[in-house]
Amino acid sequence: MQNRLLITIQKLSNWLVPLAAVAIVAGFLYIAPPGILSKADAIGYAVCHRLDERSFHLADGTQLPLCARCSGMYLGAVLGMVFLSITYRRSAGTPPKAVIAILVLFGLAFAVDGGNSYLYLMKSVPGGSRFDFIPNLYVPNNILRLFTGSGTGLGMAVAVFVSLNQTLWKDWDTKQVLGRPRDFLILTALMLLADVLVLPEWDWVLYPMAFISAGGVLMLLSLVYGMLWTMIMRQENNFLHLRQAWLPILAGLTIALLQISVTDVFRLWLTHTWGGFPLG
Repeated sequence: MQNRLLITIQKLSNWLVPLAAVAIVAGFLYIAPPGILSKADAIGYAVCHRLDERSFHLADGTQLPLCARCSGMYLGAVLGMVFLSITYRRSAGTPPKAVIAILVLFGLAFAVDGGNSYLYLMKSVPGGSRFDFIPNLYVPNNILRLFTGSGTGLGMAVAVFVSLNQTLWKDWDTKQVLGRPRDFLILTALMLLADVLVLPEWDWVLYPMAFISAGGVLMLLSLVYGMLWTMIMRQENNFLHLRQAWLPILAGLTIALLQISVTDVFRLWLTHTWGGFPLG
């Protein structure tokens, strides 16, 4: 009986998910501000405080969709996923302990810098003097936000890549991801190079980065929800080709965009602005 019900739901989803996708995309485009860059802003608006002074800007003063830390994090996630998809394809073995340890250190640096930065911010808002007894480790800045964010983004990419391969593919490989030290060094070097290119705030770098980082938000959410959909539908390790996995991927994208749209509407109702989260 349960198998019949599940089969019926799977068949219905072949029609319902595409219809839902069209409706959600239309809804998102309707609520998002006009302009292509503003659509990226609307994605960033759902996950980031978007404080102006903690963000990078184009030459005309336009703020990027995500703050410096989130920009680095999702840029790192996209770079990591692309690199791993090219070099390790369907490998899903746990990375070597040394690589895991370094990624954990990246995460700790993110947490320390984020905590120090948040404390600094709280001291600057009305009533923040009650935090003065807690000393800051250092004065936070966008350089550290970018670098610590990108390191964490690499860790997120590795975790999602391994989980995705183990969940979707029937023929996933037990080969260790980043098992060759050279590959991890290359990936880290590429991430550092990307960060260095961002820092001068050249428009020819920041403009594509605006869409890459916002796309990274949508990518990670879609993949996570796509894996969740696959498990709920009991279709784990059921696919050999990407075209066969179109439904869980589309379902993940639809749920991700629904979450972004609902969060945008709630935040806009709460703050009455598409700008940074009000602190006063």
